[in-house]
Amino acid sequence: MQPGQDELTGLRDRRTFLSLLGRQVVLAADKRVPMALLVIDIDGFAQVNGIHGFATGDRLLSHLARQLEFVTRPQDYAARLGDNRFALILTGMMNAGHVELAVQKLFRLLARPMREGQAELHVPVTVGIAMAPRHATHSEFLLRRAEAALSRARRAGVRHMFAPDTAGDVDISDQWDLEVQLGGAIERGELSLAFQPKLAAGPLQPIGAEALMRWYSPTRGFVSPAVFIPVAERIGHIKKLTVWALNTALRQASQWRFPSGPPSVSINIPGMLATEPDLPELVEDALRLWGEGVQLVVEITESSLMDARAAFPVLERIRALGAQISIDDFGTGYSCLSYFRNIPADELKIDRSFVTELATDPSCADIIRFVVDLAHRFNLTVAAEGIEDVATRDRLMALGCDVLQGYLFAKPMPAADLVRWLDERRTAVETSIV
Repeated sequence: MQPGQDELTGLRDRRTFLSLLGRQVVLAADKRVPMALLVIDIDGFAQVNGIHGFATGDRLLSHLARQLEFVTRPQDYAARLGDNRFALILTGMMNAGHVELAVQKLFRLLARPMREGQAELHVPVTVGIAMAPRHATHSEFLLRRAEAALSRARRAGVRHMFAPDTAGDVDISDQWDLEVQLGGAIERGELSLAFQPKLAAGPLQPIGAEALMRWYSPTRGFVSPAVFIPVAERIGHIKKLTVWALNTALRQASQWRFPSGPPSVSINIPGMLATEPDLPELVEDALRLWGEGVQLVVEITESSLMDARAAFPVLERIRALGAQISIDDFGTGYSCLSYFRNIPADELKIDRSFVTELATDPSCADIIRFVVDLAHRFNLTVAAEGIEDVATRDRLMALGCDVLQGYLFAKPMPAADLVRWLDERRTAVETSIV
């Protein structure tokens, strides 16, 4: 018997199998060539041992092992995971249909009973199937998904089942898989920034843009920031993502040419970092590398200022670097106005809920009017986002908002598209003058 072989069946043992699985899952993700993992369980195996004896049970296990070897190609792997559970790694599977053919071949082979003396014993099995990178991009999670599919098949009374693709099936293993994928997203070049222009309310002239993080996963497609940002915070990757966003946004903004002068670029800083003593150092490092000719605006949500004693000194240090501070979602979280006179900020950004309901709820206009008046008394500008129609734009301008942002003007776009958007607007203005 060779090292790494199961003593009874001669197949690869569990340890060797797990090592092979890890390598094949990585190859499948890197080369974009799917692979399949089949987990196979013998149904009613305990009854075989009880009725026919353990020696017969061992022969049944060896019989199944030989049939699995008939299914495998030279590039595939068969293993015994333990007791009556086996696994197949099928590499280079173009789609689920090819996997289905292999499963049906196994069923045909097992349809012929094993002869045991004068008796014939059938080998009924249930199969759970998961594919990489379709269902997981980490070997441990792929195995769990295949085993979960086996359990579902057994409960449903069917012979085999694939791991589901539906969003409603996001279980804990899928969450772990999401965490693993996000952990290497920067290194794999899967993250990008989209920029939504910000316009001065009077002349409706572009003055800057807000950077919004995007993640495109090869196996999941576009993942919403509402999904991956909380995951990054939970697993401790949010600072890493923030540093990447700061440097990327400033580097790309340095290539812009705005008609109003040096461009501004706004970066959202998660609330949990607003009180971190090293946040100013992270900002300073990014500004030193890419900040020349760019006005950085750091956006902090209002709710993150609840711990003013911790947050205010951090924000003051950032302002001392030449960056501006914008209080995002203003009007929803900061209840203690006694701190307002000392708030280290340059801009208040009205919560979009007040903007979207401005046309239907008169109280929204009253709140915005109050915020504008309060901000201007303390020499702060007021920005409004989420503007989707001309009527809302005109109402916000009448209420005194200084900066406007929303789909009415432009959707978030890649940096290259923003440059073209600016050129088109510049050309349109020059043409109208001529």
